Amino acid sequence: MALKSFIDVPRDSHFPLENLPFGVFKTPNESNGRIGVALGEYVVDLAALGAKGLLEGPFDRDSLNEFLSLGRPAWRKVRTTLQKLLAVDTATLRDDVDLRERVFHRQRDVTMQLPVRIGDYTDFYSSYHHAHNVGTMLRGPENALMPNWKWLPVAYHGRASSIVVSGTDVRRPRGQTKAPDATAPTFGPSKSFDYELEMAFLIGPGNPLGQPVKIDNALDHIFGFVLMNDWSARDIQAWEYQPLGPFLAKNFATSISPWVVTLDALEPFRKSLPKQDPVPLDYLRAPNDVTFDIKLEATLQTASMKDRHVITRTNFQNLYWSIAQQLAHHTVNGCNLQPGDLLASGTISGATEDSRGCMLELTWRGANPLTLPNGESRKWLEDGDTLSITGWCEGDGYRVGFGEVTGKILPAA
Repeated sequence: MALKSFIDVPRDSHFPLENLPFGVFKTPNESNGRIGVALGEYVVDLAALGAKGLLEGPFDRDSLNEFLSLGRPAWRKVRTTLQKLLAVDTATLRDDVDLRERVFHRQRDVTMQLPVRIGDYTDFYSSYHHAHNVGTMLRGPENALMPNWKWLPVAYHGRASSIVVSGTDVRRPRGQTKAPDATAPTFGPSKSFDYELEMAFLIGPGNPLGQPVKIDNALDHIFGFVLMNDWSARDIQAWEYQPLGPFLAKNFATSISPWVVTLDALEPFRKSLPKQDPVPLDYLRAPNDVTFDIKLEATLQTASMKDRHVITRTNFQNLYWSIAQQLAHHTVNGCNLQPGDLLASGTISGATEDSRGCMLELTWRGANPLTLPNGESRKWLEDGDTLSITGWCEGDGYRVGFGEVTGKILPAA
């Protein structure tokens, strides 16, 4: 049964009382952001509640980093307090008109910022179907997966400085590309511009250098999730990735959603992690490892389209490696993670054609273009296209959602 707030929240809203995702916002004419949670169409100003003595925490900050460093007991206490304050039968905030005016801001009237200062960013490659599809294109189905793929969560270190919040336009990158029959590369705008439907989680307390996080404790270090689009220039990537992997094809922009959905909000949507074969090594095994039932969609809207068109429908459960395994592997050599670090899933693709999480797979490297409702077709994303990703969990009479991450493609500079 859905919880009830004194704020009206529609049934299909991503932000009911069961959710309360955290973010950083600015009101008009303000230069500094502060922390809030989403409830229906509103942002609840946690700094205003703190100033009134109704909530304890570092909420007058322009990032969540300090709050993330406090750990799960502090996160849970704040969330529980907020659910009580915002409940339909709690008069403290409900009946104080002046306080309500200071605490509630309509989301359409505020500007959302990156929720954290991201010091480091790692992108995994944890979807079996995505890895198998890409490997099939490059090496054939017999050798689709590299020998290590089912033994460890493969990843690369990304660029934190170019991570941007949803709504930020993304400029088509330039770089070197080389046609298969060419004797030398050329320089210019990418002609194979792509999205990657992903999710990412934010690190809480982190771990000291030299002290790995054991898999049984991994979830205590994870604050929550955001949606992510790992924009990719496939033609630049094809030329540069050997032998050290992605570089300029990935580091020009990565978009994330502004609201961070906590693990506590996702608790009702836990699912058992599917059986892994071969059995992972001991440090990657947890007796009750979990994944989450999160429905995910990507939509495309061209410059000449009035409405968005869904091009991908998939689910977070399509990941082979769990977030606990990703974190445990990341730190097993003593690597220290810090509050606000971002760890991404990699493209999330399913077994069906319409569940493929990027244009590379959807069009099979351009061989099978997408046909859109207005008659246009796409092998890759074009200038003026807007790509949006959304996700939600379906509860009993409510949704726990992530909002969206969206970006419009601008021509190369």
